Amino acid sequence: MFNKLGQFKDSVKALKELEEKLKEVDLSNPKNFIDNLDLDISELENKFDTSFDIKNELIFENTSDLKDPEYAYPTDSGFDLRSVGEHTIPPFGRELIPTGLKFSIPDKCEIQVRPKSGLALKRGLSVLNTPGTVDNGYTGEVKVIVVNLSNEPQVINKGDKIAQAVVCPVLSGNDVSLVKTEKINDKERKNNGFGSTGN
Repeated sequence: MFNKLGQFKDSVKALKELEEKLKEVDLSNPKNFIDNLDLDISELENKFDTSFDIKNELIFENTSDLKDPEYAYPTDSGFDLRSVGEHTIPPFGRELIPTGLKFSIPDKCEIQVRPKSGLALKRGLSVLNTPGTVDNGYTGEVKVIVVNLSNEPQVINKGDKIAQAVVCPVLSGNDVSLVKTEKINDKERKNNGFGSTGN
């Protein structure tokens, strides 16, 4: 306890020293501002860059005999997920479809499972919980809830594309503290919700 009190006093002292330094700083000159704080700008930039660094490697296991996932074009944000079996989805029905893929998702990322526009337009097939979330800590097989929004049964064959996967940066429970309060203070928009900005 005494150790924490000491740390708190040190923090308060450091804040007071910083406050004194800020009184003498010309805020219209950013370089002067940084220099007066005795900060190494290159070190700050490095820390900022590494704090948002995402490892550009997605490790996967393919438990099926289907081709491995790949990006169709280098500029695509998503890659296709395929069905490992055959399924018939009745009109307005849904089916949980395995893909045979497991992922080791990079830190500070998730995989979002999204519909394919061609399937939605041509066959009325979509992802029911779009976008589906595959959390960073999940290493099981990715399965997709496919819904048939057409008036006819839709047959999905083995190897058919059923959705796309997009790796997205995200804040998780490691990054966010949930803080309860008695009342949320109003901001500019207040409680103006559905339709409040017009058609």
